[in-house]
Amino acid sequence: MGLGKKTVEEMDVRGKRVLVRCDFNVPMKDGKITNDNRIVAALPTIKKLIENGGKVILCSHLGKPKNGPEEKFSLAPVAVRLSELLGKEVVFANDDTVVGENAKAAVAAMKDGDVVLLQNTRFRKEETKNLPEFSQDLASIADCYVNDAFGSAHRAHCSTAGVTDYVKDTAVGYLMEKEIRYLGNAVNDPVRPFTAILGGAKVADKLNVIANLLEKVDTLIIGGGMAYTFLAAKGYGVGTSLVDEEKVEYCKEMMAKAEAKGVKLLLPVDTVITAAFPDPIDGPVDVQVVPSDSIPAGMMGLDIGPKTRELFAEAVKASKTVVWNGPMGVFENPTLAAGTLAVAKAMAEADATTVIGGGDSAAAVMQLGYADKMTHISTGGGASLEYLEGKELPGIACIQNA
Repeated sequence: MGLGKKTVEEMDVRGKRVLVRCDFNVPMKDGKITNDNRIVAALPTIKKLIENGGKVILCSHLGKPKNGPEEKFSLAPVAVRLSELLGKEVVFANDDTVVGENAKAAVAAMKDGDVVLLQNTRFRKEETKNLPEFSQDLASIADCYVNDAFGSAHRAHCSTAGVTDYVKDTAVGYLMEKEIRYLGNAVNDPVRPFTAILGGAKVADKLNVIANLLEKVDTLIIGGGMAYTFLAAKGYGVGTSLVDEEKVEYCKEMMAKAEAKGVKLLLPVDTVITAAFPDPIDGPVDVQVVPSDSIPAGMMGLDIGPKTRELFAEAVKASKTVVWNGPMGVFENPTLAAGTLAVAKAMAEADATTVIGGGDSAAAVMQLGYADKMTHISTGGGASLEYLEGKELPGIACIQNA
């Protein structure tokens, strides 16, 4: 499957003002960046545009400012870190209106290869409502536009979509290109056998994902908290495990759909149970393992058991394409991380294209030390989920075709 979108490689930027939507939504503590992975991930696109003689104007959101500008959500620390990583000054245009006098002056003074960072796009209330006033302001300082923020591509905001109503020369950056290639190809044109693994807490979060994947996969593995609604749909007692009563019928329908389509649907055959959810989440906890059809009343399942780990690992290792979204248990607790660890290990050892769908799965794989063994780890939890649903993302749809 081709990419279908114009890429940064194909864009002529020399002497032009290039507005680049990045994902600099980095974790902060006391005004300091605690993890700069997202900044590092944006460097290839930024360096390419500098090298090609563009005037590079970066924008991003950070956090969720509620009432307009808030100092704790300023992108000033990002400008400092970017300057260090690029080995050249990144001018920070500090305007509460994002495109104010400082930004306009900074852009006007730019020479080819210079870099300016705008203030947090969410300091403008129009941003999340995708109102034309802010889109036009952003467009007024740009000749072309590059979207490299897959983590925000499912949002139709001014900086991710609206601005392209006024800037017609558009492309995707390297990060976005990688996401489209790996996630898109994995789901729409997989090398078979194709296995998808879904975990996490709630069935409701992944309703459309399950329905869409059943049209495409050879094997669908269900783990994590959402598995207990499926087990309840099979008529099993699940104790005090997390169950979405409103989705039990839906789970029955999905199991019937899998059977009708010849898709192998794997559920946990044994479960790690406890009397109560650990508090704190990483605190000590007493566990036992029981078959999934006999969880005692008053006990809750919080991870897949050893037989299930083996079952899931075998399915993964027999696959040529594996997509995973959502942990198998409460992986933040060392006693309840074994299921998630087993899946990560199986994927690391599989002779397959392995794609991790962002969010908690990405955090788990990184925490467990398997990140470098995966083909691709998505940078967007919500965006990758919507991609797996088969949705067209606004931040990709708005980019001109190749």
